[in-house]
Amino acid sequence: MYKSFLLSAALLLMAGAVAQAQPGSGGPGPGTPVTPVTPTDVPLDGGASLLLASGVALGLKKLRERRQVAR
Repeated sequence: MYKSFLLSAALLLMAGAVAQAQPGSGGPGPGTPVTPVTPTDVPLDGGASLLLASGVALGLKKLRERRQVAR
């Protein structure tokens, strides 16, 4: 159990470092006149809310299973 926790924690930390290496905002390349570049925003509410809802549902399911076993 302890080894699997350490392995998953290490994988999450490595994934975080890789996720930060994203391409640029699509602005002008080298040698072009300097113009203000506005970064493009990415909406995160749809996917994040689905992940949060599924995590809550899984947690409730596990709690209900644990209560039924205890009886």
